[in-house]
This record gives sequence, structure tokens and C-alpha cells, in this order.
Amino acid sequence: MVKSLNIEEKIKIINEVGEEVINLEELRELFLNKKNPIAYDGFEPSGNIHIAQGLLRAINVNKLTSTGIKFKFWVADWFGLLNNKMGGDLEKIKIVGEYFIEVWKACGMDLENVEFIWASDFIKEHPEYWETVLKLSMNATINRVLRCGQIMGREENTNNPSSQIIYPLMQAADIHHLGADIAQLGMDQRKVNMLARDLFPKLGFKPPVIISHHMLMGLSEPKVDGSLNSIDRKIEIKMSKSKPDTAIFMTDSEDEVKRKFKKAYCPEGQIEDNPILEYFKYIIFEKFDKIIITRDEKFGGNLSFNSYNELEKVFVEKKVHPLDVKMTCAVYINELLEPVRKHFDENKKAKKLLEAVRSFQVTR
Repeated sequence: MVKSLNIEEKIKIINEVGEEVINLEELRELFLNKKNPIAYDGFEPSGNIHIAQGLLRAINVNKLTSTGIKFKFWVADWFGLLNNKMGGDLEKIKIVGEYFIEVWKACGMDLENVEFIWASDFIKEHPEYWETVLKLSMNATINRVLRCGQIMGREENTNNPSSQIIYPLMQAADIHHLGADIAQLGMDQRKVNMLARDLFPKLGFKPPVIISHHMLMGLSEPKVDGSLNSIDRKIEIKMSKSKPDTAIFMTDSEDEVKRKFKKAYCPEGQIEDNPILEYFKYIIFEKFDKIIITRDEKFGGNLSFNSYNELEKVFVEKKVHPLDVKMTCAVYINELLEPVRKHFDENKKAKKLLEAVRSFQVTR
């Protein structure tokens, strides 16, 4: 029998997921009054899915559903169209959405407590959605909405398409129409979630609790504008499919994963801005109770670790070489990706979807 968690135990788990929670008191009240709060996340189907969207997303969803939270995944196909994903071809976008869902099936996401809702179908069935978008637009300044432009992967620019204004307002409307108590997205979505919190009371809606999860770094050395604030900096260095050599994709081959990790940035003794240590902290030690770094006896023999903190301590003391850490990371990530590879190799539907996605020319 699964142990029943008290509210503080639930909060502890949520704090493991949330790099920022706005706010804890509202979250406590939510759990006090509702056994199964509704959390929502939305994803644009666009090309391949990397481990930040795949493995890390499944880990975070499973932690949250263990507290009683039910998840609504918004398959944002119309949003992908607004953002010109897959060249603006809605049929291709829908195929990519199906592919994403197959990845999550294969990597162990708790699908019993997850519902996938397609934006295009839902909005067609709920025309009142557009009234909410209009009311939100009447209460938000153009400048405030444009500041949310990062959710589309765009800079604030007067030459951007007008969809950049529609998109954040629609995303805020999603929260209300899905009946979401919690907006559970990455830190890069914080601005639009705060927009919803600020505007909802003006429309008589209850503002959502925001749980913003950590964004995994890409594998390359971060080179960013030093004037950026901490959140914008995290957005700038996050894993991106637009830089395929710095991202690990869920259907990468074993050799491809090893190749990418071998050339990855991993400065000796440095924790900050070290993507390899991030993958150990946020993925590997979430899935494995113990990891072993295999080394030749002349280099000190094998090392075993029961926690991320143990590994970090040894790494900071420079008692383990970065290459050993990188290649060990590759071993464990490959082990987690193997069920996904197998699913897409053996399941006819999944195999066909992957072949289709690989055949599409991804424009962004």
C-alpha cells in the first residue's frame, strides 16, 4: 500500500521539482482543500525531443503525481503553428505531438495520472476560450505581453509577427480553461505565468500557483551576455534542439550519446555551469541509488557513489578526472534511453512516427 503523505511531505517533494514556487502558502491551502489538484504543462510539438523534455519531464511529473496532483498536458499544436514550427504545417506538428507522447510512454511517465489534451480540438469545442483571450488582452499592456516573447524563443523586436502578442494571452487562457490550480512549466515560462497571476483577479479567476522547474544546460560551454539577470541567463544556456550537438535526444544512438558526452564541457573541479554534474544531479541520481565510475587500477580503480553530494565533493577536490565523469554520465544516460530506443524499434506505431519526424525538415 502506498503511504499517505501529509501536506509538509508533499511540499518537500514539490520543492525538489520547483526551482521557484509562487507561493508556498497558497500551495498549502490548495492541498488542504483539494485532494487532487490539477497541474498543467504545455508543449509545442517541434522536431526531436531531448532529455530535458523527456527524462527530466517524466521525473518531475512522477514526483508531482506522487503527491496526488493530476496532470493535464496541453499538446500545443496551434501554438506550434503560431510559432512556425515544422514550417507551419499543422499535420506535421500533430505527428510530432504523437511522437512526443510515445517517448513519454516509453520512458516511464506516470500516464495513469496524466491527460493529454490537444489545443486545436479543445479550443474548437470551447469557443468561449476566445472571449477569455479578448478579456485578457483588454487588461494587459502591449509592452507587458511583449516581455513574454521569450516563451516563443524570440527576442523583443518590432519585426516579429503579431502572433507574438496572441501567443502569451492564449497561454494564460489555457490555465483558466483547463481548470488548472498549478502552472507547472520551466523557468523560461515564468513571465507568462506571472502575467496570468496578475490578470486573473481582474477577470474574477483564481490565480494559479506557479511551480517552475529547473532547465537543463546544453553540453557546450556557456557564453552569454554578462548583463543578463539570473533567469534570462538560465534561458540562454538551456538545452536546445536548435543546437543538436549540444543536446542529447531521446532516440539518439548509444554511440551518438557517447560522442556528444566525450566532447562536452566539464571544467575540472568546477560545479557552476557544469552540464555533466547537472545531469547527474537532476536525472541520474533521481533514477539510480548508486553509480560506479569505472577506472583502471593505475588511475585509482573504480569509485562508487550513493548520492550526488558525494560525487560533487570528490569532483571539487579533483580526485576524479572530467573525462571519467563524462563517460560515466554517458553510460547511465544510455541505460535510461535504451527502453525508448527499444520501443521505437519494436512498436510499429512508434517506429512509423519516428521515421516521419526524421523525414521532416525542421525549420527552427
